[in-house]
Amino acid sequence: MILLCSRCIKVYPVAIVRCKCFSTSAAAKRRVVITGLGVVSPVGCSVSKAWTSILSGVSSVGRLTDAAYEKLPCRVAAQISRDELDVEKEFGKSELKTMARATTFALIAAKEALGMARWTPPEEDVEACQQTGVAIGMGMVDLTDVCETNEALKKGYNRVSPFFVPRILPNMPAGQLSIKYGFRGPNHSVSTACATGAHSIGDAFRFVQRGDADVMVCGGAEACISPLGIAGFCRLRALSTSFNEDPQRSSRPFDDARDGFVMGEGSAIFVLEELNHAKARNAEILGEILGYGLSGDASHLTAPREDGTGAMLAMGRALKDANLKPTDIGYINAHATSTPIGDAIEARSIRTLFTDSWKQLAVSSTKGAHGHLLGAAGNLESLFTVLACREGKLPPTINLENVSAEMQGMNFVPNHAQDWLPVEGKRRIALKNSFGFGGTNAALCFAEYKE
Repeated sequence: MILLCSRCIKVYPVAIVRCKCFSTSAAAKRRVVITGLGVVSPVGCSVSKAWTSILSGVSSVGRLTDAAYEKLPCRVAAQISRDELDVEKEFGKSELKTMARATTFALIAAKEALGMARWTPPEEDVEACQQTGVAIGMGMVDLTDVCETNEALKKGYNRVSPFFVPRILPNMPAGQLSIKYGFRGPNHSVSTACATGAHSIGDAFRFVQRGDADVMVCGGAEACISPLGIAGFCRLRALSTSFNEDPQRSSRPFDDARDGFVMGEGSAIFVLEELNHAKARNAEILGEILGYGLSGDASHLTAPREDGTGAMLAMGRALKDANLKPTDIGYINAHATSTPIGDAIEARSIRTLFTDSWKQLAVSSTKGAHGHLLGAAGNLESLFTVLACREGKLPPTINLENVSAEMQGMNFVPNHAQDWLPVEGKRRIALKNSFGFGGTNAALCFAEYKE
């Protein structure tokens, strides 16, 4: 009987001392830190711009002016302006034929993240490439591409692009990134609706924690703002329709006048790394992931459980994974999308789980500024959570004018950023919630890095 080492790809007889790759027990949990961040979003197409914009409390939601939206109930969205980012200047025409818009967002955000991490090993560094993986998800395919290709098919089979199928596959951001940089570690893609980005980071965390990779490039991407996409969500009665003439006020998590979410687009990418690997190359450490929790509501296609059990299970499991108590958490970046039912249930679940400490907790949702990025929401908001832990600044919940009666007493960081003062001898620790259609839930536990 022989053993194949999956890391150095060598075969060892079991009777002989095992490969040095196995010197750390597979059962041991390794510390996982964050060494790179990158972002393409309505609030900015760099980490510094996006963070500054979020702290300023300004909304990036605007009107949808194309004639195709005129008869739809919702005519607002948070889009990335061409002035801010022109993908045609970032890629050649032949490249763009092979990629969906969401994939271009992921590649641009990844470039910033890898540059920040200083991690682009050359192909000849076989071990580094084999120990670097990718986990990037997408919530929805590009519906515009689907509609346009269907119209092309009506004119003839040869009008269908040979790249149509690769463009709409949800795993292509991960595939394109792996090919571009030669990363041959785990190649993974998650598609769990609005929890996609958080699940991608959490799964990547586990890959590094358990030794499947030393470095993971992870996150989510989304670009599905289109007449069909808006119409579909309107038919679900999920989108805001009351602020078409005042779009910057349309996304308002936890506010009494909230009436639905606002669609956004973009990508945020993380570089996760095993602690000793990062220290050995003197990488700057931006934060640490301590825990990851998942759950299912097992209840309804689009609505969370009334009692908030799914959210509580995810948060509780993240705390258990991190070996923490509820009182150790100082901030929760909420999923809160600005829907009447969802925000109320999430607030209720937080008050129930954090029975003895919810009055001391800060809870905010940044979706008032950038809308709901669907499959890229959890990762973008995780980025802001990491920066909150690092910088000691709590991002605000904007457009919060009147807190609903059942949520009174909670600190939702209304309209203005707040200082997050650390408790002496303790580091800042936060939770990030993400929930998706189908009742899928994720919670991530982030912390300020300390030795």
